Amino acid sequence: MSYLGVGVSPGNVPGSSTKMKLIDRKVRVTELILRCLVCAFALVAAILVATDVQVREIFTIQKKAKFTDMKALVFLVVINGIAAGYSLVQAVRCVVGLVKGSVLLSEPLAWAIFFGDQAVAYLCVAGVAAAAQSAAFAKLGQSELQWMKICDMYGKFCNQVGEGIASALFTCIGLVLISCISAFGVFRLYGGSKPRQSSRR
Repeated sequence: MSYLGVGVSPGNVPGSSTKMKLIDRKVRVTELILRCLVCAFALVAAILVATDVQVREIFTIQKKAKFTDMKALVFLVVINGIAAGYSLVQAVRCVVGLVKGSVLLSEPLAWAIFFGDQAVAYLCVAGVAAAAQSAAFAKLGQSELQWMKICDMYGKFCNQVGEGIASALFTCIGLVLISCISAFGVFRLYGGSKPRQSSRR
């Protein structure tokens, strides 16, 4: 079952079959590329944040900054790990679909992919928002609450976290685009049934 070919009778519309196949293939290739990019960006974000460590010596006492010190960064790492794994599985599904010439096996599967894409996208947006807020406090401090500008002490740590958050932001953008594609695929299934019914009359 394809995104664009459902409910269309190629025999009734001259030349529509080839055009639909070309558009359908472009949509599938675009989805595959986006899923691969999301997997790469999510993996880079998780690795950058998870491996970020900086040690400073203050009055002969060593203080180590690591991502587990901030719960928002732990959440970001976990969510990007999930996003990378999920995107890899979906990328494999896309490759199999391109080889076999079909993307969706059934309507329930189409809905499952749609809800999965939505859930992962929302989780990633939440993770980036939480990490960005924590990063803002670390960079700017909060004088009213007597919170220090931690990034003045741990500059390297903050810079690497910033790179991780930027990569996670690209992950979010990719997931939002993928969600649009999966939504288009689901609703196309139902939109295609109208021409089929009208052609019988």
